[in-house]
Amino acid sequence: MNNSRRDFLRNTALAGFALSMPFKNELMAMGDAHNSFGIQLWSVKEALAKDTMGVLTHLSKCGYKKIESFEGEKGIFWGMTNTEFKKRMDALGMKLVSAHCDTSNNFEQKAADAAAIGMKYLICPYKGAQPSIDHYKKIADEFNTCGEIAKKHGIKFAYHNHDYSFVPMNGQVPQDVMMNNTNKDTVDYEMDMYWTVAAGVDPLAYMDKHPGRFKLVHVKDMTKLANGEHESCVIGKGTIDYKNMLSKVAKRGVKHMIVEQESYTGTNELDAAKDDAAYMKTLKW
Repeated sequence: MNNSRRDFLRNTALAGFALSMPFKNELMAMGDAHNSFGIQLWSVKEALAKDTMGVLTHLSKCGYKKIESFEGEKGIFWGMTNTEFKKRMDALGMKLVSAHCDTSNNFEQKAADAAAIGMKYLICPYKGAQPSIDHYKKIADEFNTCGEIAKKHGIKFAYHNHDYSFVPMNGQVPQDVMMNNTNKDTVDYEMDMYWTVAAGVDPLAYMDKHPGRFKLVHVKDMTKLANGEHESCVIGKGTIDYKNMLSKVAKRGVKHMIVEQESYTGTNELDAAKDDAAYMKTLKW
C-alpha cells in the first residue's frame, strides 16, 4: 500500500432445458461460485474517477464477478443511489458484495443502504497504529457496536488488517486483541494477505489461530525493491504463492477472494486489473 492509500484511509477512518437437468445446473452453479473472484475498486481508482461506467464495464469483461467498493468523494456508490448502482452491476453480470467505508460516520444509514441491495459486508479499512493495547480494546468495542448495527440490517461487519496490527506491544499482538475482544457472531475479518506477509506472519497459520473469523481476503502480490522496501505487483509476478495458497484459504472458510493492486511499475491500472484477472482464472479453490 502506498502512502496515498494510507493517507486516504487515515482521513476517512478518522461492488426448459436447464430445469430438466437440475443436478447438472447445480454443479455448474457451484463451479461458477467456486472460482468467482472480485476486485477492490481502489485498484482502479484514478480511471474510475474519470469514467466510472467505462471502468466497471472493463472489469466485467476481464472476468470479475464481484466488486468491493470504497468510500471516496462520490460515496460508496460512485455518485449513484444504491439501487441505481445495483442495476448497473446486474446489467454487467457483477455483484457488489462489500465496501470499505468510514464506519464512524453515519454507519446506520450505510448499513441500511447496503442491506437494501443485497450487499454482504461493510468493512473498516484502517485504524492506524495505536499508542497502547487499551486503544485497540476500545477499537474492538467500536467494532462490536458496528457488528450489532450491521446485524440489525441483515448484513455483516468486518475489519481489514494492515501490517501495524501484527506488531507486538508489551507482549500482546494488537490483531489478537481485536479478534479476541470482538463478537464472533457479528464481527468478521478480511485478511489482506500482502500486509500479513509483510508483517512476517504466515496467513494460513494465523487463520488457524482464529478459525472461522476470516471470510474475505485481499489477494495482492508482493515484489521486493532494490532499496529493501516492497510494493504490490500483478498477481503471479511476485513472491506470494497464491497458486498453492488460495485453495487452502478457501478450506479455512474464506468466501470472497478480492484482488487488490496499488502499485503499477511497468503497467497501468486497467491493464494490471486485466492481468490480475487472467492469473486468477488459472487458480482453483
